Amino acid sequence: MRKLLLLISFCLPAFAQAQTLSQRLINAFGKLQQDSQCRYASVSLTVLDAKTGEPIFAANPDMGMATASTLKTITTITAFNVLGKDYQFKTDLNYSGNIDANGILNGDLVIKGSGDPTLGSWRYETTKEAVILSTWVDAIRKAGIKHINGRIVGDVSLFDSQSIPDGWIWQDLGTYYGAGTSALCWRENQFDIKLHTGSPGDPVTVTGTVPAMPYLSFKSELTTGDPGTGDNAYSYLPLANNLMYLRGTYASDQTKHSISAAVPDPAFDAAFRLTDTLKRLGIDVANDALSSLSAAEQRITIAPADKLLVSYYSPKLSQIIYWLNQKSINLYAEQLLKMIAIGSGKKASTDNGITALHDFWKAKGIDPHSLNIIDGCGLSPEDRVTTSTLAHILQSARGTDFFPEFYESLPTYNNMKMKSGSISRVLCYAGFHTTPSGREVCFSIMVNNYNGKTSGIKQKMFTLLDELKAP
Repeated sequence: MRKLLLLISFCLPAFAQAQTLSQRLINAFGKLQQDSQCRYASVSLTVLDAKTGEPIFAANPDMGMATASTLKTITTITAFNVLGKDYQFKTDLNYSGNIDANGILNGDLVIKGSGDPTLGSWRYETTKEAVILSTWVDAIRKAGIKHINGRIVGDVSLFDSQSIPDGWIWQDLGTYYGAGTSALCWRENQFDIKLHTGSPGDPVTVTGTVPAMPYLSFKSELTTGDPGTGDNAYSYLPLANNLMYLRGTYASDQTKHSISAAVPDPAFDAAFRLTDTLKRLGIDVANDALSSLSAAEQRITIAPADKLLVSYYSPKLSQIIYWLNQKSINLYAEQLLKMIAIGSGKKASTDNGITALHDFWKAKGIDPHSLNIIDGCGLSPEDRVTTSTLAHILQSARGTDFFPEFYESLPTYNNMKMKSGSISRVLCYAGFHTTPSGREVCFSIMVNNYNGKTSGIKQKMFTLLDELKAP
């Protein structure tokens, strides 16, 4: 009996603390839900004990909500589970035909894409464009190749031909954050367009690109916006040609004077850059660069390239996911979704990635109907996930071998480790926090269809989450 009383006396303080936290969350959630910004909004919050999964608080936990970029936490945790934190992409530079005694390659050089989203990226020392090109050039020289009597091809056959997920809005597709997937990515499939503005109402002209994009042309319908109106410029992908339209406004007081746009065919761009580099170094290439997609469109047959010149290995998955979550890189998430399909024994496509993701979490007790997604990054306004499901997936990562890397990948907002997500009239947060009593919690909060300024609803959501910090 004395042992039982001692047990109860030890448990009561923790129970009382949990009840106090729950009550505070009830009051704070009620205040947020009744706020004028949420008059027509859907609001949901789930808070769990991160170690045990025990529910601490839930309000509308089973309501399907647009997630925005908090969906990336689900995609990255799934990728960690399916691929492993040390997974690396391998991109091969192969050739077909033969190299004769004079150093002439009678065949093609083929860059075999492996789905690596970091190839040519500026975020890592080993992935930078100059480093990759130098690696390829060194291998070509080492093989004794002095002239290529063929062409350089970017091979994207590992992925399906649909680079843009269904459900993305047209306005996003030509922007850097709407760049499509490719088995052979290059410079994160984006480039910069330099602009010259005038007085408000004047046309905005294109003065150049970084890097140079000689195979693209631009038609600017941009106008100069009033000071303080910001960057409302959008680029639109070419349709069956190389003409990119620019529309919208760009404020006269913007200091950057450039926008970032999506590369229509990154595999072609990678092949084009290598072709150009070789020519500048005196290694002539007889024919123009191609991607395997553009070759098929032009009915050009590319011979199988089965002779290896060099393999390049990407940073580890944990390093890729760090930047994916820190900078909310949509491309990285979509690439990983297709790799989840491959890692699950399916062909690489967005739909197969979603199916594989559903299958993985269903086996762990998550109802797929609570995980209705169109993409892997949350850019689609059609994505619907419950806060309960997102919080439980977060909780599942606690205690895994990859949790330290995943936790580190989460940005810090409001002095809390959490991923943010924002699209039109949607603001969400998902992450972890340790209360003053030392209790680790994970949470997902989503507000859909709020009115007024994003800065206002953000601060009100932070005020609610501050209850997790109270003693």
